[in-house]
Amino acid sequence: MVMWVFGYGSLIWKPGFNYDDRLFGFIKGYRRVFYQGSTDHRGTPEFPGRTVTLEPAEGEICWGMAYKITKEEDQEVALTYLEVREKQYDQKAYVDLFTEPAASAPAVSDVLVYIGSPDKKLNENYLGPASVEEIASQIARAEGPSGPNKDYLFQLENALGLLGCEDKHVIDIAKEVRRILSEDEVTIS
Repeated sequence: MVMWVFGYGSLIWKPGFNYDDRLFGFIKGYRRVFYQGSTDHRGTPEFPGRTVTLEPAEGEICWGMAYKITKEEDQEVALTYLEVREKQYDQKAYVDLFTEPAASAPAVSDVLVYIGSPDKKLNENYLGPASVEEIASQIARAEGPSGPNKDYLFQLENALGLLGCEDKHVIDIAKEVRRILSEDEVTIS
């Protein structure tokens, strides 16, 4: 059995497991949003960072990278790794991956994706919607064991840009974080 894993956040640029092939594509019915709190990678329990999760959104698509893992031992290692890395995401879904906007049939079916749900009983780190300014302010200042939250944001923006994908939510937040950081520099000097 071949296993596919879809990444829409840091998995795009840093999968962290062995894979045999990858496909740039999109899933339907979801959009990428900075609503998931990160207390273990890009923030702390006292000051959570924000990372992306998927929100159901009719008519929307979310671009990302799907990884094909063929060998059984690589699948086991990848799943073990992902269960730790994605532990703050409380849901797993199996989705269809499309590579062409006009395609009616998926390029790959049953692609595994991790999602942080809005259910606070199951996902205590869900932060939910906020204004671009509030999200950016939090991202500009949060830092965790994996580094500054702003680095996660800028790496995601860059990875999507290199793939030719424009995500308005990511771009708007990145612009606001840069504005906050430049304002902070002026205040310091």
